[in-house]
Amino acid sequence: MKPLTPTTPHVIIMVGIPGAGKTTFAAHFAKTFHAPYINPLEIAEQAKLSAAATVKVTEVLFNELLKTNQTLIYEGPTYTKIQRLAVLKKVVSAGYKPLLVWVQTESVEAKRRATKKQLPGGMSTDVFDAAIKRFQPPTAVEKAVVISGKHTYATQVKAVLKHLAGARTDVPIIDKPRPTTGRNIVVR
Repeated sequence: MKPLTPTTPHVIIMVGIPGAGKTTFAAHFAKTFHAPYINPLEIAEQAKLSAAATVKVTEVLFNELLKTNQTLIYEGPTYTKIQRLAVLKKVVSAGYKPLLVWVQTESVEAKRRATKKQLPGGMSTDVFDAAIKRFQPPTAVEKAVVISGKHTYATQVKAVLKHLAGARTDVPIIDKPRPTTGRNIVVR
């Protein structure tokens, strides 16, 4: 596929609880569209960094990628509304359009995924439970695109691309009359 290059670059900000499927979606999306992807867990694992060093390196990398004017995917700390607000302000001030993608999966399944011992980055149940308590779902004002962490990538990406396509301002929107059936049901 071609790189994702809308007229206004976007930062796709991943939101959700651990094990929801954020990393799986973001990595696949980044590969499909040749988009830069910032994943602090991957940075920490590859560079063998402490949590504090990972935060600093992720911040430097994010700031540098914001200079490229290219759509990118960010999976940094977004558990709380305050964290998301800080990211949103940075993204907008850099001239990007933010898009929150909230990956939802029920907590039992997410816990099973996040605490798998054989996976890199697998967490303890105590750490998972603490993350769940800290998580604040996006509000209606944040206008997150919601995707299911249990659906296929094809279904997930359609929802995100539909929103990205709808966000384009250089394409005029022409409302065509919708065909109706004999019972006045609108087909959408």
